[in-house]
Amino acid sequence: MGTAPLTFTLSPERFAVCRLDPGTPVPAWAGTAPFSSITRTADELSVICPEAAVPAGISTATGWRCLKLEGPFDFSVTGLVASFSSALARAGISVMVVCTYDTDYLLVRGPDLDRAIASLESDGFRIGR
Repeated sequence: MGTAPLTFTLSPERFAVCRLDPGTPVPAWAGTAPFSSITRTADELSVICPEAAVPAGISTATGWRCLKLEGPFDFSVTGLVASFSSALARAGISVMVVCTYDTDYLLVRGPDLDRAIASLESDGFRIGR
């Protein structure tokens, strides 16, 4: 990871985690934002996207905030997710992590955002807003 502090950038949007039936086609509203995540398993189609994009009637957990870890990072880097998730675990903050080819995205519940930022900063991470 190097010696430079890692930097997260806070997205201004509030995000929803949505659950659809596994055979559901990916809806058009699911992938229109600068950050969204679509994951299909045998059990579900899971969509993370801005709350404003989600139509009524969809099973959702709302109020998530997203912090992008500024990358990219090589696949050989070890301990990256552990470095920030352990700081938040010590503070009692539940997280969701979405990993992409270039970087990682950290989602925390809105009410936990200030504590999450304080915890990350106290562990040496930088937060851009």
